[in-house]
Amino acid sequence: MTAAAAREPGAPKGLSVLLEAVLNVGSELELRPTLQHLVESAVALTGARHGVLGVLDPGHGGLVEAVGTGDTRPALPPDEAPDSVVHEPDTLAVPVHVQRTVFGRLRLTGKPPVEGPGGFTDDDLALVRVLATQAGIAIGNARLYETAKQRERWIEGAAAVTTALLTGRPGDALTTVAEQARLLADAEAGVVLQPTEAGGMEIVAAATTDDPTTLIGATILPGSAVLAQLLTGEPVFIDDSATDPRMTTEVRSRFGPSMMLPLQADGRLIGTLALPRGPGSRPYTSVDHLLATQFATQAALALVLAEAQTGRERLAVFEDRDRIARDLHDLVVQRLFATGMMLESTQRRTRAEDVRETLAHAVDELESTIQEVRTTIFALQQPPADAPTTFRGKVLRETAGAAALLGFSPSVHFTGPVETALDEPVQARLLTNLRRALAAASRRPAISRIDVVIDTATPLPDGRPGVRLTVADDGAREDGETAAPAAWQAPL
Repeated sequence: MTAAAAREPGAPKGLSVLLEAVLNVGSELELRPTLQHLVESAVALTGARHGVLGVLDPGHGGLVEAVGTGDTRPALPPDEAPDSVVHEPDTLAVPVHVQRTVFGRLRLTGKPPVEGPGGFTDDDLALVRVLATQAGIAIGNARLYETAKQRERWIEGAAAVTTALLTGRPGDALTTVAEQARLLADAEAGVVLQPTEAGGMEIVAAATTDDPTTLIGATILPGSAVLAQLLTGEPVFIDDSATDPRMTTEVRSRFGPSMMLPLQADGRLIGTLALPRGPGSRPYTSVDHLLATQFATQAALALVLAEAQTGRERLAVFEDRDRIARDLHDLVVQRLFATGMMLESTQRRTRAEDVRETLAHAVDELESTIQEVRTTIFALQQPPADAPTTFRGKVLRETAGAAALLGFSPSVHFTGPVETALDEPVQARLLTNLRRALAAASRRPAISRIDVVIDTATPLPDGRPGVRLTVADDGAREDGETAAPAAWQAPL
């Protein structure tokens, strides 16, 4: 019978309402609206005042969620079996099966009397049973749809983590995994634990809605029952972190249900990904377990790939340094050879003034060569993947940036204890003036050489200890004359 025929005059009223209810229940793909339609349809079908559907945990039988109308009442009293039928004048309760498993209990109360004593009738029970059967089919479809969407979210999340790890900074890799997993699992926190030297496991990265630093450093002590599983790469699923005797961390009382998943790739255990929810939160389902485990496997592989990529980039830096060393070797040899030729020519000169001038020039060239070799060696000793932390390293970074515009590297000379003599404010001011001087020099025509000198050994003109910055170049001014060196000084 069609819905239109059921509404025609002469059609049984109960059948018309039932058909309308079945159509309402099956009209949604989302699980939550489907459950709400079921409760509302049952209330309309029987004339009850209150209706509630209690969703049961398939593993433990406890109440996971309650969907209701009006004044929601408990869907499963302690003395009532999940699969039982209750038919009393003021209460009507039936199980809702999904694929032969009790999904939940539909409970109706408070039917007002119309004629006679009132209460739920046998017809009400029959109608509700039919509705529950049809609702089970609709709920099964909605669960499949929800599972498909959930799986899609986890797959997209795993892809996002892989992209982030392969294009981002390696130092943030574990936090990236923890944060993405926390969002996907709707967890209170996402943490990554790694083995300690003492034989336990320690939280090394965390992502929470609050301050994650309160979790960093928390440890699972050696000898914990859960530790043996984690160190062998087995997943652990916990119903309540606060009461589970296997948990020994000092932060366990803050959480409820949790998943602890191995981050393992190619037989190597990188760590454990833990996703605890808040106390009293809904437990994780078997689908959650499966999808989170797959995510952890994908994330572990992405971590290994990111580490390998970082290694390749570091190798490329080292290879580039080898090239720089070879170029430096050529430069030093050429300059020393030229200096040798210069000294040799003095043997053929007759005037003492010419000899002194030539020797002085040769000495300057040798000192310049030695300074450049020292500076370059210092630069090559800096960690390739880290930002410079020393003052010398910061100066060399500024000159290297200018080299990209100039087409050649400025010569840098340090005199005196620059690392220990300069405090942070003076360093910042000096670097600012160095940038300005390099920028001004780069705009001059026909420039082929820049000499940067930072001197903390020579006192200032008034005799006080200080620092001098001199930036000289061979570029020409607009009038064709050589530009005067840029200079800056400050007392220490």
